[in-house]
Amino acid sequence: MDVTQMQALCAELPGAWPDNPWDHDYPVFKVGPRERGKIFAFLGATGVGVKAGATRDVADEWLHRYPHDATVMAYIGRSGWNDLAFGGAIPDEELVEAVEESYRLVVSKLPKKDRPEGR
Repeated sequence: MDVTQMQALCAELPGAWPDNPWDHDYPVFKVGPRERGKIFAFLGATGVGVKAGATRDVADEWLHRYPHDATVMAYIGRSGWNDLAFGGAIPDEELVEAVEESYRLVVSKLPKKDRPEGR
């Protein structure tokens, strides 16, 4: 898995769209209306930042399973966000599942009128 493959995966999720609010090399992916969409994935050259659990305790399971490839995200980690590395011990299938779960967690917090159809 690399950043290009991860971008393609994120873009395929219903209602997902890229944004670059901080003018970085890689976009974040949001879901919801353009004017108030919520981030579900932070892309970077070496990994992806995801909402890894509804709570910090749940997200910490990633840190225990992959201590060299999963870290708490700066600033928002206390809310269950982790950085997961590409090309390390985390299998590609689990990276995909992590992004899909992050998407589900973020969509579940959107007002019903802002959720993609069928979600």
